Formats: sequence, C-alpha cells, structure tokens
Amino acid sequence: MISTPALVAPSAGAAFEARTVEHRDLRDDDVLIDIKFAGICHSDIHQVREEWGSAHFPMVPGHEIAGIVSAVGDGVTKYKVGDRVGVGCMVDSCGECEFCKDGEEQFCSKGAVMTYNGKGYDGEPTKGGYAQQVVVSERFAVGIPDGIELDVAAPLLCAGITVWSPLKRWGAGPGKKVAVIGLGGLGHMAVKLAAAMGAEVSVLSRSDAKKDDGLALGATAYHATGDEGVLKSLKGTFDIIINTVSADLPMQTYIGLLRPLGVIANVGLPAGNYDFAPGAVVGGSRVVAGSNIGGIPATAEMLAFCAEHGIGATIEKISADEVDAAYDRVVAGDVRYRFVIDTATINA
Repeated sequence: MISTPALVAPSAGAAFEARTVEHRDLRDDDVLIDIKFAGICHSDIHQVREEWGSAHFPMVPGHEIAGIVSAVGDGVTKYKVGDRVGVGCMVDSCGECEFCKDGEEQFCSKGAVMTYNGKGYDGEPTKGGYAQQVVVSERFAVGIPDGIELDVAAPLLCAGITVWSPLKRWGAGPGKKVAVIGLGGLGHMAVKLAAAMGAEVSVLSRSDAKKDDGLALGATAYHATGDEGVLKSLKGTFDIIINTVSADLPMQTYIGLLRPLGVIANVGLPAGNYDFAPGAVVGGSRVVAGSNIGGIPATAEMLAFCAEHGIGATIEKISADEVDAAYDRVVAGDVRYRFVIDTATINA
C-alpha cells in the first residue's frame, strides 16, 4: 500500500483532521501523482456536511487535483515520471459502453467511479485530492499544458469543465450573446471562457458588488438583477444563458431573456423545482437544459484552450489549517473565486 498525508473529515460536519491514508499499490495502468494543489468545490462541502444524503466516512474530499506524476505502472503509455497532470471528478469507468467509447465517461452505463465519497469496482472507498498523493488509472489523468500554472489549473478540473461543456455544446462564439447567472467559482470561469471563445458576455448578479470584477474577467456588460426593471429590460436578449447558481430562480422570467432558439443551461442544483409554463419554451422554440461535467477528451480540450488563451482560475491559495474556515467562507460567498489548498502544508 502507498501511504500519504491527507485531510480527513471523520464524520458529517466534523472539523478536518490531518491523518495518513492508504492508496492501492500501482496496477499496470496506474499513475502515482504527487498532488501540489487541490481546489475546494462547493460540492465538497455538500458531501462533507452530508447535505446530499448519506456519505462515506472517514472522507478525503477533493476532485480538483493538479500535480506531478511520480511513478507509473508497468503498462502505462500515456504518461511518464515528471509529467504535469490533473484529476477531476472521476477516476474510473467501464471503458466499454457506448458512452465511454464516445469519451463521455461521466455517463458510463456501469456507473462512473467518483474521485471521492464513492467506491471503486473493487469495493474499496475512493479518496480525493486533499492529500499529498493519489493513485488513479492513466485514463483518468489529464495532461496540464505548460502554459497554465498548477495552482490556477486545479479548479479547471471541475469548475472549468462544468461550464466549458454547455458553452461548447450550445455554440458560444462570435456573434453569440451569452449571459452568466452568478459570479462565483463556476460563474467566473464561464465569463472567462465565453469571452475567450469570442462571445459577447453579460453577467447577471443580484447586486453591483462584483461589477468591476465581472468586467475585468471579460464581460462587456453587468446587470444587477435585484434592481427593479433590469430583467424586464433584458427580455429577448441572449442566445445562451449559463445558470451557475443553486438558488430557486424564477425560471419563467429567465427563459424570457432568451431570443428565439435560445437556451438556458443549468449547472447549479437548487433544492426546489424549476417552475415555468410550457408556452415559455414552445413559443420561441427555446430550450431549458441541464449540463453535467464532461468526459476526459473534453477536459483535455478545455485545458488546451485555457493554455492557448492564458486562462486559469482566479484563486485564493490557502494552507491545510485554513480549510474549515474556507468552507464557511464559500457558503457565505466570501471567496474570489476559488480556494486552492497548498497540499505541502498537510502535516499528518
């Protein structure tokens, strides 16, 4: 077994503890990654606090992983020691179903194995990136181009691919008007990516508090939706809306902001149901869509695009002893725009 220092949540909502955890010895197709940085995703918080149902404890969260390959299995051909790689939300899939063969491993018919709070096909619990090392199949490690520093690359493995997928699917680019609802960990990446794709980008946020940030990130317009009359004035404006928030929005109103044939793609997970009349979508042939993460090929494409355009996440780098406080700050919306853990500070 391979032992490594890690941050462990011993039970739901408990403070993190620095412990030593074990990973399997390298299989033929495995790589051992020395983790340098791990991003904090809001989904980590939901799972550690058991807000999404029963979870597996003790838990090592983290699915925004950036590091260096330090050892490879005998059959590995994709990577060598010293390569810069990332790991996102998945660490295994069947590799044989139609979705896996199409590079959409997140939809694996057998069920993709999640990076943490899950179990591998061998029944062993998975452990995530709040650690100094991780073992994964080479199929689920993605090369990080030299044009991106590892600390700002880590959040791209979840936040980046989560918004890249709908932007690509629905054709963001020159001549398209894109609105991003919410300027947080996901929203700030959506603005950066959509702007780099050549779209005209607007931010829709509750207040003007982040207006300067939104414009600096690449938006050409910023609208405070809490101001009376703002949403009404934007009716029929956008081709694509990326909804990054998990709030119970008045979906009918936001659908009304779309042009005919437009789409609102939802990547947040609110507690309640969306409510809108069929006529809101039928009349203008509009689409209300959801979007998951993305497969390994799409993740690699996104990282290459980011390297080409000099894009990384906007981060606050923290040490291991700041993670508990960082969780509270994320819930309070007090981060610009992604916390990233320096894993060298984990002392087990």
